[in-house]
Amino acid sequence: MSAISVGQAVVLGVVEGVTEFLPVSSTGHLKIAEGLMDIPVDDKSVVGFSAVIQVGAIAAVLVYFFKDIKRIVSAWFRGLGNREERYHHDYKFAWWVIAATVPIVAVGLAAKPLIDGPLASLWVVAGSLIVGSGVMWAADQMGRHKRGEDDTSFKDAMWVGCSQILALLFPGFSRSGATMSTALILDLDRVAATRLSFFLGIPALTGAGVYELKDALGAGVSAAPLAVGTIVSFVVAYASIAWLLKFVAKHSFNAFVIYRIVIGVTLLGLLGTGTLSS
Repeated sequence: MSAISVGQAVVLGVVEGVTEFLPVSSTGHLKIAEGLMDIPVDDKSVVGFSAVIQVGAIAAVLVYFFKDIKRIVSAWFRGLGNREERYHHDYKFAWWVIAATVPIVAVGLAAKPLIDGPLASLWVVAGSLIVGSGVMWAADQMGRHKRGEDDTSFKDAMWVGCSQILALLFPGFSRSGATMSTALILDLDRVAATRLSFFLGIPALTGAGVYELKDALGAGVSAAPLAVGTIVSFVVAYASIAWLLKFVAKHSFNAFVIYRIVIGVTLLGLLGTGTLSS
């Protein structure tokens, strides 16, 4: 019997699609939803399922930013064969994304037993939601928001790329929250920080989904829930991306900070009273 039903896959697909690119922790919300539906959050197949349906959200990024991605990839291929093209920002940016993905891949492989085990606890999620809120608030206050996307450098990409490790080790911290906060500290404006977070998430999240696919299928999740969850995730994530880019152009991250604290404190209460199991 599948560890996750089709109905549960729909719910989890919606949660993934809404939260993957908002700085509120998709992993944290998935674990909370799984706990409320009595799905074991540290089960190998469930961990794999969560990683696989992220591919739907990543596909939404690929579609939404297709023109930008096509321009960057084209510049990269042109630069491989033409020395003059290597001075183009898009060519260099493609290499920066590749380089900035290496740290999270290395840590992900080395720390996988911890990530799938003790660090998958809902207590960790609750604490990370709250601590991450403080980091995000401080970053938004510290950042001068004076640099646009064309002003990004290799150093920016590496710092932001490495910050993804926080979310990998501490589910609830939020990959988007960590990357956006780091970009804000580096004085990028909110839109540039958000777009950089999107682009850096593509290889890391796609790789994680492909890597976990065998575990999800081989440990109790049938193909139907995986397909349904991934499709639902794609549709909802596309709408979420469009909304987020419009929101950050005119608003601070304070609403996300408050929301994360409320969710984190609520989760601590549910765990403390035994309503949810860690």
